[in-house]
Amino acid sequence: MRAVVAAIEAGALNARALVAISNRREAPALTFARDHGVPTRVIATKADPDAADAAVAAALKDSGAELVVLSGYLRKLGPRTLAAYRGRILNVHPALLPKYGGPGMYGRRVHDAVAAAGETVSGATVHLVDEEYDHGPAVAQLETPLAPGDDAAAIEAKVTALESGLLVDVLRRISEGALSLPEGPSRISDNLP
Repeated sequence: MRAVVAAIEAGALNARALVAISNRREAPALTFARDHGVPTRVIATKADPDAADAAVAAALKDSGAELVVLSGYLRKLGPRTLAAYRGRILNVHPALLPKYGGPGMYGRRVHDAVAAAGETVSGATVHLVDEEYDHGPAVAQLETPLAPGDDAAAIEAKVTALESGLLVDVLRRISEGALSLPEGPSRISDNLP
Protein backbone atom coordinates (compact mmCIF):
# COMPACT_ATOMS: atom_id res chain seq x y z
CA MET A 1 0.00 0.00 0.00
CA ARG A 2 2.82 2.38 0.84
CA ALA A 3 4.31 2.02 -2.65
CA VAL A 4 0.93 2.57 -4.33
CA VAL A 5 0.17 5.68 -2.28
CA ALA A 6 3.69 7.01 -2.88
CA ALA A 7 3.31 6.50 -6.64
CA ILE A 8 -0.03 8.32 -6.60
CA GLU A 9 1.43 11.21 -4.59
CA ALA A 10 4.43 11.44 -6.93
CA GLY A 11 2.15 11.62 -9.98
CA ALA A 12 3.53 8.33 -11.31
CA LEU A 13 0.16 6.56 -11.01
CA ASN A 14 -3.10 8.10 -12.23
CA ALA A 15 -5.36 6.70 -9.53
CA ARG A 16 -6.75 7.53 -6.11
CA ALA A 17 -6.55 5.50 -2.93
CA LEU A 18 -10.14 5.73 -1.74
CA VAL A 19 -10.20 3.54 1.37
CA ALA A 20 -7.89 1.28 3.38
CA ILE A 21 -9.63 -1.60 5.13
CA SER A 22 -8.18 -3.84 7.81
CA ASN A 23 -9.58 -6.37 10.22
CA ARG A 24 -7.02 -5.24 12.83
CA ARG A 25 -7.41 -1.86 14.49
CA GLU A 26 -3.68 -1.70 15.31
CA ALA A 27 -2.49 -2.38 11.74
CA PRO A 28 0.36 0.03 10.90
CA ALA A 29 -1.09 0.38 7.40
CA LEU A 30 -4.09 2.23 8.83
CA THR A 31 -1.85 4.81 10.49
CA PHE A 32 0.05 5.24 7.23
CA ALA A 33 -3.21 5.61 5.30
CA ARG A 34 -4.59 8.23 7.69
CA ASP A 35 -1.29 10.14 7.57
CA HIS A 36 -1.66 10.31 3.79
CA GLY A 37 -5.32 11.31 3.73
CA VAL A 38 -6.73 7.91 2.84
CA PRO A 39 -9.96 7.12 4.70
CA THR A 40 -9.77 3.96 6.80
CA ARG A 41 -12.17 1.30 8.00
CA VAL A 42 -11.71 -1.45 10.55
CA ILE A 43 -14.01 -4.38 9.90
CA ALA A 44 -13.76 -7.34 12.27
CA THR A 45 -14.01 -10.64 10.41
CA LYS A 46 -13.92 -13.47 12.95
CA ALA A 47 -17.15 -13.04 14.94
CA ASP A 48 -19.51 -12.78 11.96
CA PRO A 49 -17.90 -13.43 8.56
CA ASP A 50 -21.16 -12.80 6.68
CA ALA A 51 -21.63 -9.38 8.28
CA ALA A 52 -17.96 -8.60 7.63
CA ASP A 53 -18.35 -9.52 3.97
CA ALA A 54 -21.37 -7.21 3.66
CA ALA A 55 -19.49 -4.42 5.44
CA VAL A 56 -16.40 -4.77 3.23
CA ALA A 57 -18.50 -4.77 0.05
CA ALA A 58 -20.44 -1.73 1.27
CA ALA A 59 -17.29 0.16 2.31
CA LEU A 60 -15.74 -0.42 -1.11
CA LYS A 61 -18.91 0.60 -2.93
CA ASP A 62 -19.40 3.68 -0.73
CA SER A 63 -15.80 4.75 -1.42
CA GLY A 64 -16.35 4.59 -5.17
CA ALA A 65 -13.63 1.96 -5.63
CA GLU A 66 -13.38 0.45 -9.08
CA LEU A 67 -10.40 -1.79 -8.33
CA VAL A 68 -9.46 -3.52 -5.09
CA VAL A 69 -5.85 -4.20 -4.12
CA LEU A 70 -5.13 -6.71 -1.37
CA SER A 71 -1.83 -5.55 0.00
CA GLY A 72 -1.21 -7.45 3.18
CA TYR A 73 -4.89 -8.29 3.71
CA LEU A 74 -4.74 -11.97 4.66
CA ARG A 75 -8.42 -12.76 5.18
CA LYS A 76 -10.39 -14.58 2.53
CA LEU A 77 -12.93 -12.26 0.92
CA GLY A 78 -16.58 -13.25 1.14
CA PRO A 79 -19.00 -13.97 -1.70
CA ARG A 80 -20.63 -10.51 -1.73
CA THR A 81 -17.32 -8.72 -2.13
CA LEU A 82 -16.06 -11.22 -4.68
CA ALA A 83 -19.26 -10.93 -6.72
CA ALA A 84 -19.33 -7.13 -6.60
CA TYR A 85 -15.70 -6.82 -7.71
CA ARG A 86 -15.20 -9.98 -9.78
CA GLY A 87 -12.20 -9.54 -12.05
CA ARG A 88 -11.24 -6.31 -10.28
CA ILE A 89 -9.51 -7.61 -7.13
CA LEU A 90 -5.72 -7.87 -7.30
CA ASN A 91 -3.31 -9.48 -4.87
CA VAL A 92 0.46 -9.55 -4.85
CA HIS A 93 1.91 -12.91 -3.78
CA PRO A 94 5.56 -13.55 -2.83
CA ALA A 95 6.11 -16.50 -5.19
CA LEU A 96 5.70 -17.47 -8.79
CA LEU A 97 2.18 -18.84 -8.72
CA PRO A 98 0.86 -21.45 -9.10
CA LYS A 99 3.75 -22.73 -6.98
CA TYR A 100 3.74 -22.00 -3.24
CA GLY A 101 0.25 -20.62 -2.98
CA GLY A 102 -2.87 -21.64 -1.12
CA PRO A 103 -4.13 -21.63 2.46
CA GLY A 104 -1.46 -20.67 4.96
CA MET A 105 1.08 -19.74 2.28
CA TYR A 106 2.00 -16.15 2.99
CA GLY A 107 5.05 -14.20 4.11
CA ARG A 108 7.99 -16.15 5.47
CA ARG A 109 6.12 -19.46 5.07
CA VAL A 110 6.36 -19.09 1.30
CA HIS A 111 10.07 -18.36 1.39
CA ASP A 112 10.69 -21.27 3.78
CA ALA A 113 8.99 -23.60 1.28
CA VAL A 114 10.94 -22.18 -1.67
CA ALA A 115 14.24 -22.63 0.21
CA ALA A 116 13.33 -26.16 1.34
CA ALA A 117 12.54 -27.14 -2.26
CA GLY A 118 15.93 -25.88 -3.47
CA GLU A 119 14.42 -23.65 -6.12
CA THR A 120 16.84 -21.68 -8.31
CA VAL A 121 14.34 -18.92 -9.03
CA SER A 122 11.54 -17.22 -7.15
CA GLY A 123 9.63 -14.01 -7.65
CA ALA A 124 6.38 -12.18 -7.20
CA THR A 125 2.98 -12.57 -8.82
CA VAL A 126 0.13 -10.12 -9.17
CA HIS A 127 -3.02 -12.15 -9.69
CA LEU A 128 -6.77 -11.80 -9.77
CA VAL A 129 -8.52 -12.92 -6.62
CA ASP A 130 -11.26 -15.52 -6.67
CA GLU A 131 -12.87 -17.84 -4.12
CA GLU A 132 -9.66 -19.83 -3.51
CA TYR A 133 -6.44 -18.58 -1.95
CA ASP A 134 -3.85 -17.65 -4.60
CA HIS A 135 -5.85 -19.33 -7.33
CA GLY A 136 -6.96 -16.58 -9.73
CA PRO A 137 -5.12 -16.01 -13.00
CA ALA A 138 -1.76 -14.27 -12.94
CA VAL A 139 -1.75 -10.75 -14.36
CA ALA A 140 2.02 -10.26 -14.13
CA GLN A 141 5.10 -11.91 -12.65
CA LEU A 142 8.69 -10.93 -11.99
CA GLU A 143 11.43 -13.46 -11.36
CA THR A 144 14.61 -13.24 -9.34
CA PRO A 145 17.43 -15.79 -9.46
CA LEU A 146 18.35 -17.53 -6.23
CA ALA A 147 21.90 -18.37 -5.23
CA PRO A 148 22.80 -21.81 -3.93
CA GLY A 149 22.30 -21.77 -0.19
CA ASP A 150 19.90 -18.80 -0.11
CA ASP A 151 17.86 -19.21 3.04
CA ALA A 152 14.31 -17.94 3.56
CA ALA A 153 15.56 -14.53 4.75
CA ALA A 154 17.69 -14.03 1.63
CA ILE A 155 14.84 -15.14 -0.62
CA GLU A 156 12.40 -12.88 1.20
CA ALA A 157 14.71 -9.88 0.72
CA LYS A 158 15.01 -10.54 -3.01
CA VAL A 159 11.27 -11.07 -3.53
CA THR A 160 10.21 -8.15 -1.34
CA ALA A 161 12.39 -5.89 -3.49
CA LEU A 162 10.26 -6.90 -6.50
CA GLU A 163 6.73 -6.85 -5.10
CA SER A 164 6.02 -3.13 -4.73
CA GLY A 165 7.41 -2.18 -8.12
CA LEU A 166 5.52 -4.99 -9.83
CA LEU A 167 2.23 -3.99 -8.21
CA VAL A 168 2.65 -0.30 -9.03
CA ASP A 169 3.62 -1.17 -12.61
CA VAL A 170 0.50 -3.32 -13.05
CA LEU A 171 -1.71 -0.53 -11.67
CA ARG A 172 0.03 2.04 -13.88
CA ARG A 173 -0.50 -0.11 -16.98
CA ILE A 174 -4.18 -0.58 -16.09
CA SER A 175 -4.62 3.16 -15.52
CA GLU A 176 -3.02 3.92 -18.89
CA GLY A 177 -5.15 1.38 -20.72
CA ALA A 178 -2.11 -0.73 -21.61
CA LEU A 179 -3.35 -3.70 -19.58
CA SER A 180 -6.94 -4.88 -19.50
CA LEU A 181 -8.33 -7.18 -16.88
CA PRO A 182 -10.63 -9.98 -18.03
CA GLU A 183 -13.56 -8.29 -16.28
CA GLY A 184 -14.02 -4.84 -14.86
CA PRO A 185 -12.71 -1.47 -16.00
CA SER A 186 -10.04 -1.26 -18.65
CA ARG A 187 -8.85 1.99 -17.11
CA ILE A 188 -8.90 2.88 -13.44
CA SER A 189 -9.04 6.54 -14.36
CA ASP A 190 -12.11 6.32 -16.62
CA ASN A 191 -14.43 7.46 -13.84
CA LEU A 192 -12.10 9.82 -12.03
CA PRO A 193 -13.38 13.39 -11.81
